[in-house]
Amino acid sequence: MESIRKAALPEDAVRYRLFAATGAGAEALLRRCAEVIMVRFAPLLATYIWQRQPFRLRYVPPRGGETPAHLSGTTLFGDNVEDEWFIVYLIREITREFPGVAARIDDNDGEFLLIEAADFLPKWLNPENSDNRVFFYKGELHIIPLSETQEQEWDLSAASPTISQALTLLSAHSEEFLAAEPIRTAVYKRINGYPEKIQASLHRAHCFLPAGIVAVLRQRPSLVAAAVEAFYLRDPVDLRPCRSFHTFPPDERVMAVVTFTKCLYAQLVQQKFIPDRRSGYTLPLPSHPQYKAYDLGMKLAHGFEILCSKCLKLSPDSKRNALSSPLWERFLCSLKEKNYFKGELEGSKKYMELLHMAEDYFKQSVAKPESYAEVSPGDEIMTLLQKTTIDMKEFEREAACLPPEDDDSWLEITPDDLDQMLKESRDESFPPSNQEEQKYDLEAVAESMKAFVSKVSTHEGAEMPWSSDESHVTFDVDSFTKALDRILGADSEELDSDDLDEEEEFDLSDEDDEDFDPENQQQDQNESPNELIGSLKSYMKEMDRELAHTNVGKSFTTQKKGASSVNATMSQNAGPDSGAEDTELAPVDVDTNLVTNLLESYSAQSGLAGPTSNILQSMGVYLPENADHVSSNKGA
Repeated sequence: MESIRKAALPEDAVRYRLFAATGAGAEALLRRCAEVIMVRFAPLLATYIWQRQPFRLRYVPPRGGETPAHLSGTTLFGDNVEDEWFIVYLIREITREFPGVAARIDDNDGEFLLIEAADFLPKWLNPENSDNRVFFYKGELHIIPLSETQEQEWDLSAASPTISQALTLLSAHSEEFLAAEPIRTAVYKRINGYPEKIQASLHRAHCFLPAGIVAVLRQRPSLVAAAVEAFYLRDPVDLRPCRSFHTFPPDERVMAVVTFTKCLYAQLVQQKFIPDRRSGYTLPLPSHPQYKAYDLGMKLAHGFEILCSKCLKLSPDSKRNALSSPLWERFLCSLKEKNYFKGELEGSKKYMELLHMAEDYFKQSVAKPESYAEVSPGDEIMTLLQKTTIDMKEFEREAACLPPEDDDSWLEITPDDLDQMLKESRDESFPPSNQEEQKYDLEAVAESMKAFVSKVSTHEGAEMPWSSDESHVTFDVDSFTKALDRILGADSEELDSDDLDEEEEFDLSDEDDEDFDPENQQQDQNESPNELIGSLKSYMKEMDRELAHTNVGKSFTTQKKGASSVNATMSQNAGPDSGAEDTELAPVDVDTNLVTNLLESYSAQSGLAGPTSNILQSMGVYLPENADHVSSNKGA
């Protein structure tokens, strides 16, 4: 049932639920929590510009014995994923304010908090058994583990607990279920900086707008999101009302400062759009100093006109006004007690701006959907236009002394900036830019590759051995041999299938030279495994002698006595004449050949992404640029 409800979530939606950790007085606790939350977080939520839908909680009665009563909400965040992480911050703060409340949060991907900390999760935790195990409780992230018997057996297909079972376990063992520090650090890193981070996500820009839109945005700044979305998702049918512009004609326009989120601003400024000539909206030349303000204003005007063309035009009495309810009066009194208006004189300009924001927040997030009908953005815009008096002279005076707009250079990201962002997301830093300060240990490169090959890979992929807190990878030969013996049986001792195949092929090749002799066959069967291994080694030595005189043999670097494997001097095998005199061939230097091939592969990447750099960087190993290749390019 849980998986069915999760599948019903849209791609860009996040769901959050607040439960009473103990069953006693759950309903009273949750209702009191809902009333306090809307006042406690009003200063943040009233000024926040949501991409599509706001944060909103509603009471849900218990369903059956598995899902107790709770506060629930679902928010569509669209293209702005920061809305989702801001809600994570809110949920954590709510559980900190109410120690008796436990919260769950997920989206269409499931437990996206675990996805954020995927590198640090325990082995037993997977998408199949993670439902109802991840909670915020007392301001911290908790993960309910498998039961003791299941954990010992590592039953990865174990069923997830129900919500009621999880809450009972969580309230009794909260300290034991606290998520590991690396997991909490990875999740908290995404919400660090709130609430100050909200201001950093805003962008203020000059826009040449109709006076009616300026007046509407002064009272409802959040309507800019609906207007941008209407323009961004427009179709030819939506643009039909924009040929005549009955609501926002271009006759009376004024310069104003509009506050966007960075996501909304990017969506608007990156759209290439030419208005219909019948609309009356014209743009100056791109070289004009205020071209961007004219362009942004024209696009916003189209968005507002599209919204108003879709309004239902209902009479004021046909809907119950949420601001005339006793709940609004209690909410307003609570705001005054919390000093929301910051001592501003009632009726002053600043007081009215804060009041309009509080009204907007109340109607979007506090008023119960089942009691008050949802008002479309177009209806709200038309209502505000009817109630608002537009003073063009005042707007023109303010336009003469506008504050400077924000720099939008953050829209342009260079490849170096992108690399830096990717490395910061992995808590890594660039190696020093000065080549003289760089110290590359080739032995570390070889050992890293050996450790990678020694790791176990499954159908889910290969594990990277590198970690800042992981010990050196070791390989126990005796344990590995014993494990093979148990798998292959006693008859296959010290021989694998490849060796047997080679033996058979060699025997078959001699059938043309010798007649089949049953006595010889019986003698071969009586040979001990050690004798078979000895004969196999002699065959391998003969093959090495033959290959030593070919191009294949000369392509390998051999070891020199007294030299380490990687730091040995790179030298090729001797020629055919001298090789014939050597009674024993020098062994191949595996490490040196490995590093040489890796460097050649890395050089062939020409600075682009490739298999060598990807594998080594994932293990924390960085290779220098090919200085010879760079100098040759400069010379050319």
